[in-house]
Amino acid sequence: MAYPFQLGLQDASSPIMEELMNFHDHTLMIVFLISTLVLYIISAMLTTKLTHTSTMDAQEVETIWTILPAIILVLIALPSLRILYMMDEINNPSLTVKTMGHQWYWSYEYTDYEDLTFDSYMIPTTDLPSGGLRLLEVDNRVVLPMELPIRMLISSEDVLHSWAMPSLGIKTDAIPGRLNQATLTSTRPGLFYGQCSEICGSNHSFMPIVLEVVPLKHFENWSLSMV
Repeated sequence: MAYPFQLGLQDASSPIMEELMNFHDHTLMIVFLISTLVLYIISAMLTTKLTHTSTMDAQEVETIWTILPAIILVLIALPSLRILYMMDEINNPSLTVKTMGHQWYWSYEYTDYEDLTFDSYMIPTTDLPSGGLRLLEVDNRVVLPMELPIRMLISSEDVLHSWAMPSLGIKTDAIPGRLNQATLTSTRPGLFYGQCSEICGSNHSFMPIVLEVVPLKHFENWSLSMV
């Protein structure tokens, strides 16, 4: 999860988020190089009185500053498209969880089990246990197995919501009457925190999401105790 005064992205906990962080660094380096070049040219123009009249109308210069930006855009677009297709791929998910957004809580249904559904409400500040995180803890966590492909079916029963989990690289809109899907695979166990990322009313800030990712054996024990 995020920590106070954090400037960068959260630590990646899924292959998709690792790819997104690599793409972020790749694009940021291109922006840094372009900014450095532009700053150098501006500084040179302001500090020197020399003017190369032969290059003011040069066809070669116009060709370079037309082709070079096109090449840079291709270098940004190709990795971006690759990640977009990776995020849309869902190959033989081991588990399917349906998520419904409400004003202002989430409900979850494990569709591979006969009767495993529950609602997830934020724990009020007055009822927080010792060490609990304000505005992030919930009464029922979503328990998922680690290192397995999981399909999330996301929708809403009232207004627009958005199911977002930054450390896993997921942000999918919950739209009434429409079923969106996303895939996630956590590479390590732990607690992962997210929130609704679409303004959905007066209590929009009070719709946290908590995933508890555990080894498969512990998930099986939990699911048997819940059914």
